[in-house]
Amino acid sequence: METLDLLSIMTIAFLGSFGHCVGMCGGIVIAYSSSKIDREWKRRRQAAAHLLYSAGRIVTYVMLGVVFGYLGAVVTFSDTANGLLLLIAGVAMVLTGLSLLGKVKFLTVIEHTISTSSWYRQSFKALISRRSLPSFFVLGLLNGLLPCGFVYFFAIAAAGSASPLSGGMIMGVFGLSTIPALFSLGFFVGLFQQSSFRILMTRLASVAVIAYGGYTLYHGYTFIAG
Repeated sequence: METLDLLSIMTIAFLGSFGHCVGMCGGIVIAYSSSKIDREWKRRRQAAAHLLYSAGRIVTYVMLGVVFGYLGAVVTFSDTANGLLLLIAGVAMVLTGLSLLGKVKFLTVIEHTISTSSWYRQSFKALISRRSLPSFFVLGLLNGLLPCGFVYFFAIAAAGSASPLSGGMIMGVFGLSTIPALFSLGFFVGLFQQSSFRILMTRLASVAVIAYGGYTLYHGYTFIAG
């Protein structure tokens, strides 16, 4: 992958994690921080629990990236097909950025959740009551499956890479870049709940997403134009 792509993914994911991700997953982080973590635990054990949760999320994201990267490789047979896929990804990215700004309801429409399904509720209930360190990792695996506009955004980018390896890398970098915000939220519950800070980071993320969407559109155009 190009350095520009990786830097863009890191920037978008990092900024977005303090806005969109805290809003989407903050409730789960606060829930497990309040229920699963004993305040008498040493800081090292608490940190390990939060990191294992994030590791679980990242493993799920990487697996999704590999799948979408493979699908992208299967369905793209020509430069024209590659270009069309990138154009679709670029449009989705621009819509995601506009949605983060509140201009359109793109994310609201696609973020129909599976968290209301019985299997998810039962699994979440079982895991939230356990305090073993491995249970944090499994909870992270489960949370990685939650429908999320940002995950969809990077999954599209993974498909656009047309490579299982690159797709897994894209989703892995995305997951790693969200650790600082969600780890800090869990370790210091409520730290990033202040609306003014979240609004600022969301706006910065939306601009970055739109800019990267524009770059992707141009990249798709060059494929088609030859």
